[in-house]
Amino acid sequence: MFIGREVEMERLRRMYDSPNQEVVLIYGRRRIGKSELIKQFLKTSKIQGLYYQCKRTTEMNNVQSLSALISEVYQYPPLAFTGMEKLLDFLFQQACRTRQVLVLDEYPYLRQTVPGLDSILQSLIDSYRERSQLKLILCGSFVDTMKSLMLEENPLYGRVTLSLHIHPMDYFESAAFYPDFSPADKVRLYSVFGGVPYYNRLIDSTRSVRENVMNLLVEPDARLENEVQMYLLGELSRFINANEAFEALARGFHRFKDILSQSHITSSSALAEVLKRLILMELVKKEAPINDRNNKKKASYFISDNLSSFYYRYLFPYSSQRQIMAPDTFWDRYIAHDFSETFVPKQFETLCRQFLIRQNRKGRLPEIFDAIGTYSYDLPEEHRNGEFDVVTHDGKGYIFYEAKFRKTPVTDAMIQTEIRQVQQTGMNCHRYGFFSRSGYQVTPRPSVILYTLEDLYSNG
Repeated sequence: MFIGREVEMERLRRMYDSPNQEVVLIYGRRRIGKSELIKQFLKTSKIQGLYYQCKRTTEMNNVQSLSALISEVYQYPPLAFTGMEKLLDFLFQQACRTRQVLVLDEYPYLRQTVPGLDSILQSLIDSYRERSQLKLILCGSFVDTMKSLMLEENPLYGRVTLSLHIHPMDYFESAAFYPDFSPADKVRLYSVFGGVPYYNRLIDSTRSVRENVMNLLVEPDARLENEVQMYLLGELSRFINANEAFEALARGFHRFKDILSQSHITSSSALAEVLKRLILMELVKKEAPINDRNNKKKASYFISDNLSSFYYRYLFPYSSQRQIMAPDTFWDRYIAHDFSETFVPKQFETLCRQFLIRQNRKGRLPEIFDAIGTYSYDLPEEHRNGEFDVVTHDGKGYIFYEAKFRKTPVTDAMIQTEIRQVQQTGMNCHRYGFFSRSGYQVTPRPSVILYTLEDLYSNG
């Protein structure tokens, strides 16, 4: 069953319905579902398109493979071309007679083996612009490479008619992969597997959260135990530095100087380079407080991929122990308590942000906000500073939100304590919001917004 991506699918259908030649870029990190999106588009639209998975081989090997595919799909006799340019020219000509779709998946592989491929495509696109109805889809996992195709210095600049950057799904979309779990367990599953469809498809609804995580990550030869490391090895030359940065981030160090001091990375320039690469790979994000966007010293780095966060918090630091301990014992000693008391509650804040963004986009909030993120405060007289993790800004000021993923209900006393702490920083708050896993024992008041887990999963 194909889940989600309704917006992207609709944009592809509109592209196909156009009578014009179209050039489409589809890109995003590995495992994010780009290929499945394209295949589903071809399947549901009943389009007899050419879907070709480019290979890291020679040009002629790719030419022969694509030629064989053309013959198979269109029932042509065996075809022979002297190079990729001749083959592509043939397909552009065919599309002058009837609408055609050509998908070159993992286009960067083909680009590496065919000299000047961008220029070849640019020449063909321009030459057949008024005659061809070819729908050319270029897909790739190397995000920076795919983005570079749209830069002014690239031959394909100005030729791309549709660009789709495929991001991880949010918590609400991801929950469609495991609908039978309780709201609290959906939070726990998202905290580990995030919004990557490939991971979420592996979740077994007949097993508990613990059993799923054990089966997919913790047990010997688990399906996803090497997922993070293999991804990094495939895309990074400074692999060791990435491990160092990740481990510091997973331990809660988020400022550049703290990451540098806690890791064994030799220089700030080396750290800056690896963080830049991890951001391009969409595994790490850089964030500044919404009330101090331009202060570089207050910018923080966070692991944005939940599986990587889990891996570097629990599996990477204790890899030796994991090899000599029973999986259940390892879980109980190194994961269980921190997972329930720290890891999931922290990830819960991300879910709450995503919920607010969904509500904001649909116009369901009393005040539509223009910013969401952390809020930084500094109280020099009290020798105290810090950040609030979930804050929105709108025309009336700020709304502070507190996310409580705890076993007991939120009480009036707890709400009053949080409000008092916010007021002491001088933040201009016109309302306060709370998210609670276990409900509330409070007296309703107009200035306080109360959300439950059921709200998160019923009002998406």
